[in-house]
Amino acid sequence: MALPVIAVAGAAAAAAYLDAKLHIRHDLAGGILSDQVAKAQAYIAQRQALKRVLIYHLLEDNVLSSRAGNLFLEYEGRSWTYRQFYDSVQRVGNWLMNDLGVRQGEMVALNGPNSAEFLMIFFGLEAVGAHVALTNCHLTGGPLVHSVKLAEARYMIADRDIRHLVEPCDDDLAKAAVKTVYYDEVLLAALKDTTPLPAARSASVLFSDVHALIYTSGTTGLPKGVMITAGRWINTARGTAELLRLRPEDKFYTCLPLYHGAGQGLCMLPVIYAGASVRVGRKFSHKTFWPEVCESRANRLQYVGELCRYLVNAPPHPLERKHNVQEAWGNGMRPDVWNTFRQRFNIPVVHELYAATDGMGSMYNRNRGDFSSGAIAVRGYLWHLKKGAIEVRAKIDPDTEDIVRDNDGFVIRADAGEPGEVLHCIDPAMAEAAFKGYYGNPGASQKRWLRGVFKPDDLFFRSGDVMRVDSDGRVYFVDRLGDTFRWKSENVSTNEVADILGQYDQIAECNVYGVSIPNADGRCGCATIVPISSTSLEALDFARLYTHVASRLPRYAVPLFLRVAPELSYTGTFKIQKGQAKREGVDLDLIEQAGSKDSLYWLPPGGSAYEPFRREDWRALKAGDIKL
Repeated sequence: MALPVIAVAGAAAAAAYLDAKLHIRHDLAGGILSDQVAKAQAYIAQRQALKRVLIYHLLEDNVLSSRAGNLFLEYEGRSWTYRQFYDSVQRVGNWLMNDLGVRQGEMVALNGPNSAEFLMIFFGLEAVGAHVALTNCHLTGGPLVHSVKLAEARYMIADRDIRHLVEPCDDDLAKAAVKTVYYDEVLLAALKDTTPLPAARSASVLFSDVHALIYTSGTTGLPKGVMITAGRWINTARGTAELLRLRPEDKFYTCLPLYHGAGQGLCMLPVIYAGASVRVGRKFSHKTFWPEVCESRANRLQYVGELCRYLVNAPPHPLERKHNVQEAWGNGMRPDVWNTFRQRFNIPVVHELYAATDGMGSMYNRNRGDFSSGAIAVRGYLWHLKKGAIEVRAKIDPDTEDIVRDNDGFVIRADAGEPGEVLHCIDPAMAEAAFKGYYGNPGASQKRWLRGVFKPDDLFFRSGDVMRVDSDGRVYFVDRLGDTFRWKSENVSTNEVADILGQYDQIAECNVYGVSIPNADGRCGCATIVPISSTSLEALDFARLYTHVASRLPRYAVPLFLRVAPELSYTGTFKIQKGQAKREGVDLDLIEQAGSKDSLYWLPPGGSAYEPFRREDWRALKAGDIKL
């Protein structure tokens, strides 16, 4: 009898080894054998047949079910059941339709920070068949005017609290025939018309309609409106809720902005699909974060990496382990923060995702242990067998960031452990359905496509993101390519910053890029500037330069470092070389080792002028004594 037992034990050990090496169970648990595309198409077709393709309809489904009396939303001491919130949406919808005259199919700009009223207006617009341009509430000046004009909106409905950002744009908005209507809690609470909204207004929306715009920075330096179809929106609700295994008894806490795809698409929408509940914070603040999380009794927490690093670096809070959170869901959790965050705050699961509003090919890592800590996904044998030809990493030139091709003109794949830009293979006939593009900007939309990758007639979508996969199948995010970098949870356009710097009368040319900073997530802004020939380094007015950029750019886009150089470096095809400057960053040793005589300046916390950046400043940043 011993031999069979030994044989079984040996087979079990071999199976365990192969599973650990090939990640068979991981791939199966991730649904690799199911056809997710077919499932999504079937769901959207079902909703279209019912003429109920909006998130508003999912909200209504809850009201028409046994969940009508369940808690839906909490915000700053107020709460709503699904029925109560739905009734508020009816009043708001009647105001939009009857008082403002909002028409079916028109795009309305919605501009405000997180609030219950923001959500009421969002769903009210859906309910009357209008479309929503979710404007970044931190914008002012040219970027704000551009965003509203791009949407061809007659109305911008704005929170009264951001009036100081909107009013400087009044003349330009009036010239574009845009009327600004301000809202607040008092206004919406005074609405009395409870007439049920006509179902025909929302039933006319098709799954292929451009139902929303979410803005992202682009190569033009102004926000680009990513077109979100009604079908994509409702399928995001379904897919995310199923991925997270959300149930009606689950509760989320989020303080991420609802104008963005994260707070809205990856939290609010799946909560409604599942009939769950959510506590919304107006914005992130360490003072209110743990009290709100604890008071909410939420078992799910949404994060971005910058938020997690801030919490880890903050002094201990008496409530930081007295919460009910079992799973943190979000993106951008840095490897050096990951385990500290989980252990310090006693949150068992870190559920990291990779996704982009203007991208495709989401990745997920529901992590409990050390093996996949810091990764955005794990790829096993079955995944490579089924999807290895659909999602690939292309070798890139580190200086120009161009994709490298072989002698035959085809793309070279990045090796294991080597960073490469992620490309997604698309059937040319399905290109528009896969990526609708940027609203009113076909040129920028076309730049996301790459043809002749491995065959003359194939078509791939460029993610613009660099990743690497190690020999164990773990996928790590490396960096963003091109003309944007991420700082303070916002995308910063290098061209927008360069345009503003170029308007300064003492600067001849400049090169803007993001640099890594110790103890900080993302990349902060750095600009190599070349003074005009008549201006010496000593004559540069750094105080006036700061005033120039700070008055024209959002705070997160103001470059924190300046590198003054006699000239810029260009490639043979007249492209600015950013690779070396990005690698050197603001490390004075690396800059000197390269033989550079450039002078480095920075904007210290709380400063109002750029000052020389010294070695003691660099040491303080590395030690965490100074935080940006």
